[in-house]
Amino acid sequence: MTEAKFQKTIRDYYRKNRRSMPWRPRTGERLSPYHVVVSEIMLQQTQVSRVEKKFPPFIKKFPNFKALRDAHLKDVLKEWKGLGYNRRALNLYRLAGDIESRLPKTYRELLELPGIGANTAGSILAFAHNIPHPFIETNIRAVYIHFFFKDKKKVHDKELMPLIEKTLDKKNPREWYYALMDYGTHLKKKGENPSRKSTHHIKQSKFKGSNRELRAQILQMIVESPSTMEKVQKRLTDASEHNIEKNLLDLVYEGFLEKRNTIYSVRK
Repeated sequence: MTEAKFQKTIRDYYRKNRRSMPWRPRTGERLSPYHVVVSEIMLQQTQVSRVEKKFPPFIKKFPNFKALRDAHLKDVLKEWKGLGYNRRALNLYRLAGDIESRLPKTYRELLELPGIGANTAGSILAFAHNIPHPFIETNIRAVYIHFFFKDKKKVHDKELMPLIEKTLDKKNPREWYYALMDYGTHLKKKGENPSRKSTHHIKQSKFKGSNRELRAQILQMIVESPSTMEKVQKRLTDASEHNIEKNLLDLVYEGFLEKRNTIYSVRK
C-alpha cells in the first residue's frame, strides 16, 4: 500500500467512526493540556474502558495542576483506586508539583518530568500542543504492522518509526494520531491484534497472587488508615512477614509512605 492510500484509508475511517473520549475536546471546545497529561498517564498500561470511568471523577476532584499539586497524596491515591500501577499516580502528583505555570512545549523538557518517557512525551506534544513528533503506542503499532508488515512475524519499532515519520500530518498531528488510535481499536474489535507480531509485545503478568497485588493491598490499607507492620500482618495473613516488611520499606523508599516510630502513613 502506498503512503498516500494509507493516509486516506485512516482519515476516511476516522471521519465516519471518530470515538468520543472524556479527554478529547468536542467541536468548538477548548483543549485542556492538563486533561491530556492526566489521560496519557492513566492510559499507560491500562485499558481505555477503565480510564473512561475513572477520568471524569478524578478531574472533578482535581480540576487543574494547581489543585492536584495542593492536594494530599492520600486523596490522590484514593481517587486513583481501580486504575492499578499506583506509581503512575505518584508520578502524576510529582509532575504537578514540578509544573510552575504552563506545561512544557519541548520534547526535552517533557522528558525531565516524573513518569514521562519517550512515547508519552511525544503524545503530549501532539495532543496538548498539536506539535508533530513521532511516537509509538500499542494502537499505532498495530495499525502500521497491519498495513505494512502483514507477512512479517517479528517487527521492531525501529522498522515502524520511519513510516510513522513519513506519514505524520505536520499540520494537524493531534487529529492524525486520534485517527490512528481509533483505527487500531477497530482492528482489535475485529479480532485482529497485529501488535502480537511486534518484538516489543509483552503479555501482562497475572495480578492475582502476585507481589503487585500484595503491594497494592498494603498501600490501600495505609491510605485508609495509618498502620503498624503488625496490624498489616494481622490483616494479610497469607503473606509472609518478610514480604510485608520488604514492600513497606520499598513504599517508603519510593515516596509513597513515611514511617514515624512504628507507624506507617501516606507521605504528606
